[in-house]
Amino acid sequence: MSAPLRLVLFDVDGTLVDSQGSIVHAMTASFQAASVAAPDREAILSIVGLSLPHAMACLAPDQSTSVQEVLVEGYKQAYYAHRKELGAASSPLYPGAREAIETLHETPEILLGVATGKSQRGLDALIEAHGLEQYFVTRQVADHHPSKPHPSMVQTALAETGVSEANAAMIGDTSFDMDMAAAAGVNGIGVSWGYHDNSALTAAACVIETFDQLPDALASIWT
Repeated sequence: MSAPLRLVLFDVDGTLVDSQGSIVHAMTASFQAASVAAPDREAILSIVGLSLPHAMACLAPDQSTSVQEVLVEGYKQAYYAHRKELGAASSPLYPGAREAIETLHETPEILLGVATGKSQRGLDALIEAHGLEQYFVTRQVADHHPSKPHPSMVQTALAETGVSEANAAMIGDTSFDMDMAAAAGVNGIGVSWGYHDNSALTAAACVIETFDQLPDALASIWT
């Protein structure tokens, strides 16, 4: 009897890549350009994973919708310029990320995907910069979905791959990722190296400390 198809979905920022330098830089530049007091680093990192309009609503709740829209556009421009200047170095892969992706990809019944608050343009540029084009069969981005933790990204990935909820897992560093997984009826595996403290990952089935713990973590939820 053949093994069932499995789906492993990865968050990107704070899970696969350490993009905090670019995110803080772009957010600060955006606020400064709009003559709005910039939030501190901790506040900025707390919203990583949310779609930009939701992130700005959290970071600048006293500003009008029109100012928040200006901040969103300013962030996009600053982030794009920073990425263009630094290339892949602007968002380096975490230790063990590439190896984990390659190992899982070599298992015939495991499909890989991405569910991220990034834009399509941002995700495509990052995947190309790191030479990861061949690995992800489904790519869910902020352009086409409500912001995390709405389950839309996970539900669409399941529909695209034909994998059941019981045979899927969401890997991420924030409460938004784990709450999204729970809302979609799939197990969430938290990672300890990202932008939310482990104490925020209460909806996770488990939390791993390094990427080499991921295969065992997946095995434990699929037994």
